[in-house]
Amino acid sequence: MNIAEIADMAGVSRAAVSRYFNNGYISEEKREAIRKVVEKTGYRPSVQAQTLRTRKTKMIGVIVPKIASASIGKVVEGILSVLNENGYQMLLAVTQNDPQKELEYLSAFHEKQVDGVVLVATIFTPKHKRMLKSPSVPVVIVGQQMAGQYAVFHDDYHASYDLTKLFLEKGRKKLGYIGAIQQDKAVGEQRYRGFCDAVCDMGADELAGNFVTAAFTVASGYEKTGELLEKCGQLDGLICATDTMAAGAMQYLREHGIKVPEQVLIAGQGDSDMARVTSPPLITIHYSYEKSGEIAVRMLMELLGQGEGAIKEVKLEYYIVDPEADS
Repeated sequence: MNIAEIADMAGVSRAAVSRYFNNGYISEEKREAIRKVVEKTGYRPSVQAQTLRTRKTKMIGVIVPKIASASIGKVVEGILSVLNENGYQMLLAVTQNDPQKELEYLSAFHEKQVDGVVLVATIFTPKHKRMLKSPSVPVVIVGQQMAGQYAVFHDDYHASYDLTKLFLEKGRKKLGYIGAIQQDKAVGEQRYRGFCDAVCDMGADELAGNFVTAAFTVASGYEKTGELLEKCGQLDGLICATDTMAAGAMQYLREHGIKVPEQVLIAGQGDSDMARVTSPPLITIHYSYEKSGEIAVRMLMELLGQGEGAIKEVKLEYYIVDPEADS
């Protein structure tokens, strides 16, 4: 089958069939006639021929650090919703938190196998910065801010600041913090800095040192809670960089006879399903992860269509989810 045969069977012009497959405008009557023929024959246009003609693959590369993550899952859902609207397909690359793998995928995608890239970023090495400085295809970063790059990111600093301030206003006087690695500028550095500045602004500078670094897992949150209590003694409030860390912390406290929230109030960040199924539910921060994926792809579509017309940076809002206040 070819376009001419499809056109003859549908009783339309070859131009109408071409517009149909390229999401161009045709009347509903013609669209329906072509659709019926396509459905009957099982015809699919040649991707290779379209690529040669338009120099577009209709593929977008998406690089993520892992897939076992509620927040990244939401970002990918947002990305897919807009790609589907625009007739694009996604090539998903999972780096398993390996910066070298991230560079390898960026290099592969830059060799024009895709029309553009969405990079769900964590750590920027000097090699990342060099590669992103002059990419051969447009790149939009999600979750991190990087000077001179198109990016959609969250206000991690103020979210963590406000969460810490809430704990102090609730009368919790000895706080601890479980954070991520500082090389992760958003989740690691910015969220911890928000905690530090909040305790200092509230006259409790000594609390800034009540800090340990964990991995993004429940098991690590559990282990690091014990380490933090050994380091700082008894706490009455514990703020974590993610909900998974906070769930691990809650498990540790319960197993060691420490009542939550009576003795220790716990918060995570991310507003995941995990935050709702713990008992009691966690105080957490809602970040617009799905929206960040949607905006990143719309920004990329703008870059593919109009070059420099896209907005350079978008910082998304947040809000605190406090089950006590909502009940």
